[in-house]
Amino acid sequence: MRLLHTSDWHIGRTFHGHSTDDHLRSVLAAIADAVAEFSVDAVVVAGDIFDSSTPKAGAFTLLADALRAIRDNGAQVVLTSGNHDGPARLAHNAAFASAGGVHIKADHTDLASPVTLSDEHGEVLVYGIPYLHPEFMRGAYAEFTGSTHQDALAFAMDQIRADALARPGSSDTQGKTPPRYVVAAHCFAASAAGTAPPETTEDTGRAEERDITRGGLNLVDIATFDGPAYTALGHIHSRQTLSDTVRYSGAPLRFSFGERSSAKGMWLVDLGADGLESATWLELPTPRAAVRLEGTLAALMAPDAHPGAEEAWVEVILTDDQLPRDAMRTLQARYPHAVTLSHRPANRYDAGPQQYAERVEGKSDAEVLEEFLTYVRNGAGPTDAEHALLNEALDAIDAREATR
Repeated sequence: MRLLHTSDWHIGRTFHGHSTDDHLRSVLAAIADAVAEFSVDAVVVAGDIFDSSTPKAGAFTLLADALRAIRDNGAQVVLTSGNHDGPARLAHNAAFASAGGVHIKADHTDLASPVTLSDEHGEVLVYGIPYLHPEFMRGAYAEFTGSTHQDALAFAMDQIRADALARPGSSDTQGKTPPRYVVAAHCFAASAAGTAPPETTEDTGRAEERDITRGGLNLVDIATFDGPAYTALGHIHSRQTLSDTVRYSGAPLRFSFGERSSAKGMWLVDLGADGLESATWLELPTPRAAVRLEGTLAALMAPDAHPGAEEAWVEVILTDDQLPRDAMRTLQARYPHAVTLSHRPANRYDAGPQQYAERVEGKSDAEVLEEFLTYVRNGAGPTDAEHALLNEALDAIDAREATR
């Protein structure tokens, strides 16, 4: 049995206000191409299909096109809902879609109803766990008294293991094992060491701890997923291998500059007669790279500077002592997809240890204005022309006050 594990499509998401639909469409087409190239039996998408619980009509069209291409190339599809999805909207016409080989798992009251696949070794059961909000679980199951996502996932996995063991020929009392089964879930799972999955960033070159409640999801112990031949996880946007059988595929597209150093792709999962045989990483195309450029405006605008960034999403950090006027407009003439700009001067003005009130005490209005401009412009005081304008304005104020 050959599966493709992907997740976090986030259809409808923008990149700093710019649509990613066209880029995502090309990446999803590459997933469909991989289905044909590698003779994939099923594509498992572990949550966050949409970026919003109320997606626009165009998002449904993009999803339908992607699913049709995957089905045309021979694979069935199992989708689960994530914390971004609206389960009811995602699962509308789910029964009809299932008849066409697209299986949508978004109902928290129906956890132990797998999609049944088969190969030369027998059945493979694919269980899709939707995002499980503990409050909804307490309302649906009298026996559930938990309050965390860990509690909810443990409850779901207990139901799944029990269902798998109840299958014909899978009784514990007969000393037999359950059929091969796969689980897809959307959560924030602990690594084998019991910590949050690390992210390797381009900035530090080392692992960073992640917020264990990122996206509203509590940390889930990896041991919760003991039993399945493979667990396909979603929610983390970069690939993570928590164990041989528990993995994140990450998002197929970069949705922020924080993801610019993470590889984008999916896991090609092969199951044999006894369970997992291999999980191979397949790279996906990058429709538009995401880069960070740092330097002075003059250096960044030099004719030979960063030619590879001209078609990329660009995050700019300007190091000029003073922020140049119309800096973003100037940059976009060279880097049309520059979308963020921050100013971090290479040289910082030292105003001294005194508080502002102490620095301006006893000074004239003109001197106070000069002090203010020098401070907010990183040491650059008013020019001669600005001095003249300030003095003219102060004289006008004095003249008006004298006539009262």
